[in-house]
Amino acid sequence: MQKKEISLKQVQEPTIFPNIAPTFLTDDTMNMRKTKLLDRMKAENFDVLVIYADKEHGSNFEYLTGFIPRFEEGLLVVESSGKCTAILGNENLKLAPFSRIPVELVHSPLFSLPNQPMDNDGALETIFEREGLHQKGKIGIVGWKMFTSKVNDSRKLFDVPYFIVHAVMNVASHQAEVCNATYLMIGENGVRTVNNANEIAHYEYGANLASSCMLNAMNRIEIGKKESELGEALSAEGQNHSVVTIAATGKRFEMANIYPTHKPLNLADPLSLTVGYKGGLSSRTGFVVQNEEQLPSEQKDYLDRVAKPYFRAVVSWLEEIKIGMKGRELYQLVENVFPKKDYHWHLNPGHLVSDEEWMSSPVYSDSNQILKSGMIFQIDIIPSIKGYTGVSAEECVALADEKLQKAIKMEYPALWDRISARKSYLINELNIELSQDVIPLSNTVAYMRPFFLAKDQAFQVKN
Repeated sequence: MQKKEISLKQVQEPTIFPNIAPTFLTDDTMNMRKTKLLDRMKAENFDVLVIYADKEHGSNFEYLTGFIPRFEEGLLVVESSGKCTAILGNENLKLAPFSRIPVELVHSPLFSLPNQPMDNDGALETIFEREGLHQKGKIGIVGWKMFTSKVNDSRKLFDVPYFIVHAVMNVASHQAEVCNATYLMIGENGVRTVNNANEIAHYEYGANLASSCMLNAMNRIEIGKKESELGEALSAEGQNHSVVTIAATGKRFEMANIYPTHKPLNLADPLSLTVGYKGGLSSRTGFVVQNEEQLPSEQKDYLDRVAKPYFRAVVSWLEEIKIGMKGRELYQLVENVFPKKDYHWHLNPGHLVSDEEWMSSPVYSDSNQILKSGMIFQIDIIPSIKGYTGVSAEECVALADEKLQKAIKMEYPALWDRISARKSYLINELNIELSQDVIPLSNTVAYMRPFFLAKDQAFQVKN
């Protein structure tokens, strides 16, 4: 593989697209989601799934119902027959009629907030018995985490509250098999790992918003500006964030704080920015400087030691990824151009994105998982070099074959225009030979300013 030469040059910043309305998931998409899950249940011989949700871990529940139980907990019981029951607390009963798939509603105040009224108080076991769990042969519990331990029996590890697991175990017959079934949703061939045109349009809203916020925040960077002012620029349209917003300058985590403060930006400070919404995350790390001369004395070679090799890895990722590739091949590609022994990254160099920032990843060292059309990826390579500030340009793209690209173009022409503009920018402005399978969902894919005060400069592949 030819080593790309990287230049820091005057580069036109990417176009952003303000005032893009959210795209709602259609009834056809929601019905397809349920059908896909029922097919997987049948293939794995599950009689029933008990799907857990709370505000932070509601994506598998939301995949079918279209909502999360906000500040409470909730369960969705899905039977192989197709019958679905929503078990909800006091303040989410009103949402059941709006579920995107038909559900029978059961009220359980056990899922309500502390000290709220306990009308209809009763054992969760009683509810499960009414739902016939005692007669089921194979019961799947779906939380949010698919365990992949090589030491423990991952199917017997549960990440939902004990009182729920305990009630399921109490009701299940001695002959029943009870196991963690989250892999049906997010594991290899998980129903949530591949998206149709409607779903990609739905999630592009967040990727577009996050990347627009990121460019807005980067353009506001000035000496003396407060972290909180940049944090404000990283919020938009009242949308819920998928991760903690980061606007952190200088020394991080003082007093164990992880949120933006009123700390001002100083010359030569490191600065990290991150914003994430449903469907997309944007992240940047660099220095509050105008040029190399202003870098800290011990990091004068920051560009050559850290930033340029990182950007080269991102470019290789975008150029070489393709549908049909195995996850381990993408992993090895990053290892070849950005060796772990030199740059000390240890997480997956790419993972799937959906309603949550990190759903799961087919990209790991021995992965035989196939990268598929319809997967939404976050480019996520995180080096850690002792004595050096980090570097980051995390963004979201999707893989789409000719059929899916044609469907997007036909069903969502305005979205296709945005995708086309982003592809043109990557190819013609940054000189990246973009894989034909990649459709950028973020506006700022591969747009990287290592020196935040040099707002007209960014990395570019040298012609």
